[in-house]
Amino acid sequence: MPDRSTVAELAERAMRSTLLTLSHRRSLGRLATRVPITRPMVRRFICGETLDEALPAIEKLHAQGLRTTVDVLGESVTAAEDARAAAGRYLATLDALAARDLDRNVSLKPSQMGLAIDPALALENIGRIVARAVETGAFVRIDMEDHTTTDRTLALWREVRPAGCADGGADVGVVIQSALRRSADDVEAIIAEGGRVRLCKGAYKEPAGVAFQDKAEVDEAYEALMLRLMRAGRDPAIATHDVRLIRRAIEVATAEGIARDAFEFQMLYGVRRDLQEQLVGAGWRVRTYVPYGAQWYPYFMRRLAERPANVSFILRNVWRERGRA
Repeated sequence: MPDRSTVAELAERAMRSTLLTLSHRRSLGRLATRVPITRPMVRRFICGETLDEALPAIEKLHAQGLRTTVDVLGESVTAAEDARAAAGRYLATLDALAARDLDRNVSLKPSQMGLAIDPALALENIGRIVARAVETGAFVRIDMEDHTTTDRTLALWREVRPAGCADGGADVGVVIQSALRRSADDVEAIIAEGGRVRLCKGAYKEPAGVAFQDKAEVDEAYEALMLRLMRAGRDPAIATHDVRLIRRAIEVATAEGIARDAFEFQMLYGVRRDLQEQLVGAGWRVRTYVPYGAQWYPYFMRRLAERPANVSFILRNVWRERGRA
């Protein structure tokens, strides 16, 4: 008979699989945006549906000593005009950040820019955003999606990086997921090219042939890649809420004399806010990933899937808030 920890792990894995599957159900997404009870649940992870709603939240984070990267939500676009409109929203975001002297730092998804429609369209749209980033001295991060897009995403990253970015100008970074078996080779290639990596564990349901399925294997791969990037990478972003891995990074940085401004921790808006504040208070660089936009459903479901315990946590808080009303 399996022990309690094994049963709990199997239950969490099943919940995660279910939530990731639901994240692709467009009909449920349309329903979720119309049901009032979902809004308090979503507010924990999404700072608003419009740029005007998001800017005060970004300013508040800066006042707390946190850096930010802004994600204008949207993905898996199927019409060229929608992809171009999404790029336009990023241009407006960069302009607004520059006008308010906030961090000019954004993160975007290739599928939102039209990658599934035509790679040339995605290149055109991301190129427009990078051009504006060069004008405003901004940084653009190209997010990584499921494994079927990894090669195309890396190709886009290589093509849009501006000349002279290694000398301190506007730059474009990319994301690597420790869950993918190929990531060690990708990290070595990016280090050799002087690229900037955000390392995350991965929030997509992937087949065993391309991705580790066991949490311990994903964590082991993450630690190895994290240490490699800290020792040899260029300004890596350690994107995790895993306290053990964060402590390990601090331990290695302290022991090996790795400067505090040589890397940064990145965490999601609304997740472990206490930990973010503690790290900033201790003098470490922390950047919060701040998403806004009406198309929040897929992002929200993946956040729940990363840690299924978030489901009960959010429901308890929503119920508590309703009780106070």
